Amino acid sequence: MVALLLGPVLRHVGEHDATIWVETTAACDVEIRAGDVAGQAPTFSVAGHHYAVVVITGLPTASSTPYEVRIDGTPVWPQAGTPFPPSRIRTLDPSRPIRLLFGSCREAPRGGEDSGERVDVLDAFATRMLTQDHQAWPNLLVFAGDQVYADDTSPAMRTFISSRRDIRRPPKAEVADFEEYTRLYLESWGVPKIRWLLSTLPTSMIFDDHDVRDDWNTSLAWRQDMQREPWWDARITGALMSYWIYQHLGNLSPAGLEADQTFQAVQAAPDGEELLRAFARHADREADGAKGTMWSYRRDFGPIRLLVIDSRCGRILADGHRSMIADSEFEWIERQATDGPIEHLVVVTSMPWLLPRALHDIESWNEALCAGSRGRLLGRAAEWVRRAVDLEHWAAFRASFDRLAALFERVGRGEHGGRAPATICVLSGDVHHSYVAEANYPNPLASRVYQITCSPLENTIPLEMRGVFYVGWSKKVARFVRLLGRLTRVPPLPIYWHHPIGPLFGNMLSLVTFDGGSAHVAFEGSAAPDKERPAAKSGLRVVGEVSLTDARVTP
Repeated sequence: MVALLLGPVLRHVGEHDATIWVETTAACDVEIRAGDVAGQAPTFSVAGHHYAVVVITGLPTASSTPYEVRIDGTPVWPQAGTPFPPSRIRTLDPSRPIRLLFGSCREAPRGGEDSGERVDVLDAFATRMLTQDHQAWPNLLVFAGDQVYADDTSPAMRTFISSRRDIRRPPKAEVADFEEYTRLYLESWGVPKIRWLLSTLPTSMIFDDHDVRDDWNTSLAWRQDMQREPWWDARITGALMSYWIYQHLGNLSPAGLEADQTFQAVQAAPDGEELLRAFARHADREADGAKGTMWSYRRDFGPIRLLVIDSRCGRILADGHRSMIADSEFEWIERQATDGPIEHLVVVTSMPWLLPRALHDIESWNEALCAGSRGRLLGRAAEWVRRAVDLEHWAAFRASFDRLAALFERVGRGEHGGRAPATICVLSGDVHHSYVAEANYPNPLASRVYQITCSPLENTIPLEMRGVFYVGWSKKVARFVRLLGRLTRVPPLPIYWHHPIGPLFGNMLSLVTFDGGSAHVAFEGSAAPDKERPAAKSGLRVVGEVSLTDARVTP
């Protein structure tokens, strides 16, 4: 009998439609029944694995409807004897506040490893949802990068890898190919409580480096070094194949799925492995100057515009040109940001646009030195430093940083031909600490412009790195670093910024609430385990919050 292997994962939800992703143990027909409506799709196959994306249409707006999953007519979800409430599809009500929950950097559960100190905030959030009225749940959960860690695997994952190959040889205990990626997603998303959470809370996703490998596409020299490794082709193709299946397809609307030529071709093939492998290789070549694949996408929640930007795979690194995003994709982003009336513009990019100011300047220096502003010898040393301490954020792609700042300025002044939104919020992760920073333009804008960073969901940060981030936010250190920056010939910044919140440390989720012209952000961290009962988790607590639309805070 065919079984449900992973999922259901609720992905796109609109005012009248939804998409649900599943993985099954064999080829079959998958049906989703939600009240009086239903959607059906046959599975498609990739390398012997079976998946379906089911589209449900005709749902009432502002409704909350339990659903069930059937395989070949047999109900398989909710599972028999489940302790969890029914999974639901809650369609959008644009007239009500929109709540976006987000975070990044979640390692798979590791059993007893670090269990006395680390609490998975997704698990804690799911625990709270179990007793909440479903009308209080967020409208969307945004995963802002590092959904899986292909380069830092759990003991269980290492055991599986060892059963397939000799881990004494590269890439050792890191994930090597598509088959191992499928197991990585099963491990990360298959935990019962997380599985229920994903079945009932809509999700949008974008990758970051650890979904592939630390420092992915940090520089042309890094790419050239990796391309010389005999195991790299299987790794990068497996990474992008699995990302397309497990993460990207669910980012698309029903219309987007219908228009996606790769999706249509894979569905029609007896097995889409070779089609998808060729697609992945093509997508990877964009950083070398070839025409690539656009992973960025747009979602609208009434007057809230969500733009999710790929700041990893779409980088341009060849021929002495460094750009966080290809020109054609940047032009697409600019069109989406200026299309129609918007009350709030929300931009998701896994890499923070605004870093601690001193660290921003250091990354910009490093880019200039790597490019040879002070000679080849210093350039080689700077490249080593870039990889050693991950100097690869928007600050290290200075032309792209400035272009994004200029876009926000045009939108924030209403110079794009429309009314300026109340807020422009950039949501990011990656840096294993959380904060809010507000951009200050020389001539104030009508819009408030913020960087909101939340990381990690389930991970750690060394004590010495906490010290680095504390120092990085110091105004005195920032002024000193700025003076030294003159030696590297980096142009002056077009903006400055201050941080009303942060740095905050620990596993954390951020909830951003938009209500008419107002906006509010709250950070919830995992409370420490009870010392008398080490296994007990005391849930979540608010560790920082701020209104994004109140009177301005003086830097």
